[in-house]
Amino acid sequence: QVQLVESGGGLVQPGGSLRLSCAASGSIFSIYAMGWYRQAPGKQRELVAGVTSGGSTNYRDSVKGRFTISIDNAKNTVYLQMNSLEPEDTDDYSCFANNGYDYWGQGTQDAVSS
Repeated sequence: QVQLVESGGGLVQPGGSLRLSCAASGSIFSIYAMGWYRQAPGKQRELVAGVTSGGSTNYRDSVKGRFTISIDNAKNTVYLQMNSLEPEDTDDYSCFANNGYDYWGQGTQDAVSS
């Protein structure tokens, strides 16, 4: 019933930028938070960035100062501006939305390589 449509992933040079977006649609109401997780091979899934409907943000330590997350409550859409990208940022980024339950997108591949 609930769908999260992700876009914006791709290949970028080190030091470059990407902007991810994720739009929630379907029978989702009263969204509390949206954001992205990443999971590198052999590692636990980790929160990259999250934002509440009230605008409070939370970032993984390694992306603080480089990534910025924002939410458009009217559109149920979250954006992640990713600047100063490093090869270590290469991963699959999965969008999530929470309204008391968790919903997940299909995943977006971001590769940082020269």
